Amino acid sequence: MALKYGCSINTTVEDENNEEDSPLLQKEAEQLPVPPKCCSVRCNLAIMMFFGFAVVYGLRVNLSVAMVAMVNGTSAQPSLNGSDTKECPASPGTLNSSSQSPDQPDGVPQYQWDSETQGMLLGAFFFGYLFTQIPGGYLSGHFGGSIFLGGGVLSTAVLTLLTPLAAQLGARWLFALRALEGFGEGVTFPAMMAMWACWAPPLERARLMTLSGAGANFGAFVSLPLTGFICHSLGWPAVFYCCGGAGCLWAVLWFIMVSDDPRKHPRISDQEKEYIVYSIGSEGGSHGWSVPLLPMLLSIPLWAIIITQMCSNWSYYTLLTSLPTYMDTVLHFDLRQNSFLSALPYLGGWLFSVLSGVIADNLLERELLSITAVRKIFTAVGLLLPAGFLVAVAFSGCSGVLAVTFLTLSSTIGGASSAGVYMNQIDIAPRYAGVLLGITNTFGTIPGVLAPIAVGQLTKDHSLMGWRKVFYVSAGVSAVGAIIFTLFGTGKIQHWAVSEDETETDRDS
Repeated sequence: MALKYGCSINTTVEDENNEEDSPLLQKEAEQLPVPPKCCSVRCNLAIMMFFGFAVVYGLRVNLSVAMVAMVNGTSAQPSLNGSDTKECPASPGTLNSSSQSPDQPDGVPQYQWDSETQGMLLGAFFFGYLFTQIPGGYLSGHFGGSIFLGGGVLSTAVLTLLTPLAAQLGARWLFALRALEGFGEGVTFPAMMAMWACWAPPLERARLMTLSGAGANFGAFVSLPLTGFICHSLGWPAVFYCCGGAGCLWAVLWFIMVSDDPRKHPRISDQEKEYIVYSIGSEGGSHGWSVPLLPMLLSIPLWAIIITQMCSNWSYYTLLTSLPTYMDTVLHFDLRQNSFLSALPYLGGWLFSVLSGVIADNLLERELLSITAVRKIFTAVGLLLPAGFLVAVAFSGCSGVLAVTFLTLSSTIGGASSAGVYMNQIDIAPRYAGVLLGITNTFGTIPGVLAPIAVGQLTKDHSLMGWRKVFYVSAGVSAVGAIIFTLFGTGKIQHWAVSEDETETDRDS
């Protein structure tokens, strides 16, 4: 009998209704000594990924704050028609950026881009991001994820260095450059999932994967205020030089320190290597060239993940790309206030996602809940409660304190979904986790394309009513995602994800 647990649960169509008969721990696996987590190679890998995704999201969101400094605010005043579209009055001590340009060094260029153009530029990244998710996941599952994750960050960083030149050439050039950045970055998350299929013991998946993925929120938290500070001190072009340089430096360290598989790592202890390899079993690792594409596309649990991630990403990408504009045009915070307050929600999301991963793993280790129950609970909490707080933002009106408080609570609690739907691919098909993440992220990126455009259309007049509609839509879409995953999601490994050799071995046992 193969030594395994977690990702080698033998689930077939016949036992779909008997999940509790699939224990997380087999007796043989319980006898394996668990090496220390602190300073382990797998923990160091999670930390490297954490900083990698921090850089990635810094490269992704810097334009949303820099846009406030790049656009000449005196070129076009918002049109106000009637009481419903009256803007909020500027608070004492804030800079009304609708009537003045943000404070930055003399000689820094500014451009006359209207709200529709800004929305297209902010969404351009996702046009390219769409196309490399599935190929990136597929190739990472075959060749290993380290080259794709490192190469994706490196290519995006190099292109980011060219942003000031592209902006000088015109909006079309900047759109094309941002789309190319998305094209390069699209392989990073599928590559991460493919690597964890080889590195993450099943009962440590949540904490390792939420720690590495939490770098995204951390990157947004650091990048947004840092971008505002750099724009104010050095001018907006320096933002892209600093972020691009940081990405190049991280990529060099990544290629020196990381291996695709614990068997190939030169500095891993024998105890940790044995623990990882035997706990994952034969269902992790490389999947070769062949994948069960048709069964994947007909899988209801996979479609539950796809739809839920699309719904969750709608509100996430709306805030990620457009929150600085809301802070600027409605609440009238100056550039430095804007960047700090826009970052505050991501601090809570970062901390809560890591905490959720630890709690989820503890629930599974103590066998208090099944994998399915854990994933559904954390998904529901991470989507329904944030949706309620987004509705509260819509009702907060011109109160900057209330708006920032509710936005922070929404993003903070939203971090719980990191231990839910966002790691469900590796539960249902660990062998094909990279491919599945590529598929789900491809669909999940569609809101990244559409949300900034929708925001641009809904907020043409920079009115409070337009932004209220933005928050209503985001809340409703999130609630739909929570309902769908609760009804159709599962944590059980699917029959098409079990290899024929593994199935025969289990039958013989």
